[in-house]
This record gives sequence, C-alpha cells and structure tokens, in this order.
Amino acid sequence: MELFIQISQFVLAISILVILHEFGHFLPARWFGIKVEKFFLFFDVKFALFKKKIGDTVYGVGWLPLGGYVKIAGMIDESMDKEQMAQPAQPWEFRSKPAWQRLIVMVGGVTVNVLLAWVIFSTLLVVNGDVYIPADRLKYGIEVTEEGEALGFQNGDQILSIDDKKVQKFGDGILFDILLGDNAVVLRDGKEVPFPISDQGKKIILESKKGAFLSPRASNVIGVVAPNSLATEHGIEIGDRIVGINGNSVTYWGQFEDLLADAKDENLTITLERNGSPFTKTFFIKEGQPVGVITDTKELLVKDEYGILASIPEGWNRTISSLTKQVRQFKLIFNKEVQGYKQVKGPIGIVEMMSPTWDWVKFWSFTAMFSVWLAFVNILPIPALDGGHVMFLLYEMISGKKPSEKTLERGQIIGFIIVMGLMLVIFGNDIWNLFK
Repeated sequence: MELFIQISQFVLAISILVILHEFGHFLPARWFGIKVEKFFLFFDVKFALFKKKIGDTVYGVGWLPLGGYVKIAGMIDESMDKEQMAQPAQPWEFRSKPAWQRLIVMVGGVTVNVLLAWVIFSTLLVVNGDVYIPADRLKYGIEVTEEGEALGFQNGDQILSIDDKKVQKFGDGILFDILLGDNAVVLRDGKEVPFPISDQGKKIILESKKGAFLSPRASNVIGVVAPNSLATEHGIEIGDRIVGINGNSVTYWGQFEDLLADAKDENLTITLERNGSPFTKTFFIKEGQPVGVITDTKELLVKDEYGILASIPEGWNRTISSLTKQVRQFKLIFNKEVQGYKQVKGPIGIVEMMSPTWDWVKFWSFTAMFSVWLAFVNILPIPALDGGHVMFLLYEMISGKKPSEKTLERGQIIGFIIVMGLMLVIFGNDIWNLFK
C-alpha cells in the first residue's frame, strides 16, 4: 500500500508538471496562429491509451510515462517529420512565424514551470506559514551521527556559518547547505572553530542514504508518551527525565536513543527523575521494540505567518533558492572525490523518496521543487530540449541568418542521443542502487 501511495504521488506530480509545461508551449502557439497537431501526456510510441481530436489538435495519454509533448506544425522536433518539412511553408506553421514569436513559444514551458513553483511556494506560506527552529535557540547545540562526524562536526556544536553565510534557521535546508558548502564555523566549547567540510564525509553521507546526519540536540525530558506502549504500562509520564539506562548515564535524548538501539531481547533498566526524585523501571524489551516515548522539541519551533502580499516575494525567493541549489549540486555530481554522479536518481529513486503516506504539504513542496528542476533541465542548450531550440533561435536573431533545416535535423539527432544516453545512465543508477 505504501508503494502504491508513493507511485501515485509521483505520477500525479509528474502529470501536473508535464501538462502545464506543454500548455506553456501550446498557449502562445495558438495565440500566434500556429497549428498544434498533438498534445500528449506521456509518449504514445506505436499506440496511445487514450486520444481524441478536438478542432485541429489530437489530445491524448500515451503509455510511456517519460514526459509528454506538443507537436507543433512546421517545427523540427523529436518526431523528425521530414515529409511535412519538405512541403512549402504554410502561414499557420511554426517556421513561418517571426523569430521572436517562435522564441516565446519555446520558452513558454519553462516559464510556466517557474511560475508554478512560485505560486506553490507562495501558497504553502499562506496556508502553513514558515515553521523552523531559530539557530540561537539550540542551547544544547546539535546531535551528530557518525556520518556527520565525518564532515567535521561534533556533538554539541552550534553552527554559526556555512561558507561565511550566517546560519539563522535550522531545518532541512541547512543539511543541503552543508553538503554544498566548503567551510563551516561552529561554536565549540565556547570558542569559534572554523574547519573545511570534508569531501570524503560528503561521499560517506551520499552513500549511506540514512537521511539527516545532524539534528537539534534535545534534552532528556520526555515530551510524549504513546498510548498502549511499554512506557504507559510501567507508569512513565510526560515530564519525567531519563538520567540512565542499564547503568549508563544519559544527559541528552540522543544518548538514550543510542543506548536503546543497542538493547536486544534483554531486561532494560531505565533510571528516571520525577520532580527531582529518582526512580527506576525494569522491563523486558524485544529487539527493535519501541519504548513509546519521545522528547518534545516543539518549544524550539517558531512559526512565521504570511499574508498573500508578503508571500509573493518570499515565494519568489524560495523559487530562486531552489534553482540555485539545484545548479550548485553539480559540484557534488562532478567532484571526483565525492562521486555524486553515482547517487543521481531517476524515476525509481524519486519514488522511493516520496512520502509513504499521503501528505499534501510534502507533495506540493516536492512538486514545486521538481517544477524548478524541469525548468532548469529543459532550458539547457542541448538540441532536442527547449534550450536547444532557444539556442538556435538566438543565433538567428543575433546573426540574421536562419540555420538550415539540415543543421536543425542533425542537432535534433545529436541532442536526442545525448538525452537518451543520460536517461540510460540515470535509469542504470536507479536499478543498480535498487539491487544494492
């Protein structure tokens, strides 16, 4: 069931993005009087799951879920329709229109992707606000995994800056900033300590796939007790302080979790304090069985509310920030020591990243991020992508000379080979990681 939910979220997100992207090409084409012959979600190689002709356009759904397309009359595209291109140009064809109109048609899809991300980010701010932990509230500093230690961080550190940029908010974004960063400054034992962020540590984190490598360090006070759990059976209450487990002292919640993880099919003795008075609880715990208690970090959280007007510029900032991070991640992909290219994810890997339960906030956050990613990929100056067409159009507008149809056809073939090669590498990575 969880896999079905993950696949459903991914397919829905991709369907929304593809339809709106292609609509970004379709709408200006129709404005300029260009005939659009097909509008398809997914590719209809040999056959389509559904199609219907309305006016001059055939609308449909293909069976191969690798994107979608609009077939614009009089344009050299992936269909390589040489028969049509051999005929005299018609006034309703793409090739008959001025270069500036053709340019608007080609950048339409990318424009829609960027605008969609902007709208989603802004709407999420209006509906949910911005919930985060101010960096100056982490009085106990951070809790670091072994992978985080490989980067150079230590338990109790307070992160002051990454690449000379002051850290003001603690959340998922800081993990990405650290992986993309070169240097950090932390407050350690009362002293500011600068250090380079280890490339070897980044490689370890990317290969581990364990998620967060550092988190806010929490106190040892119980904030939540699950009903019908071992904790409730033995009278453990909210507000109790865990000070020891099996004779080992506990000061922070992470220590308790580490010690608990080592307990396997044995009697567990927990020493607690309630209103300053110590007491112990002993019970048998099976390997992997939860005690049913967690700490409460809600007191650290801050929520900034956003009205519609305030959300617009902040939504744009988040769109640009998402784009910037996605461009910067290429430094990980092409770094010889980090070898980030081995962790590039295709559809299979992305499905695994989706929430196993239907979470609309996470769904729309992913859709916004992926919309920015599609905009960036499509505008790359590779023939067969929107950016390749834009590259040829800009050449035409600057030089005053239109590239020959033979040049465009060759470029389309080369671009198609490049794109297919990249897709094979990405799918190969997905399958290899799945087997591993």
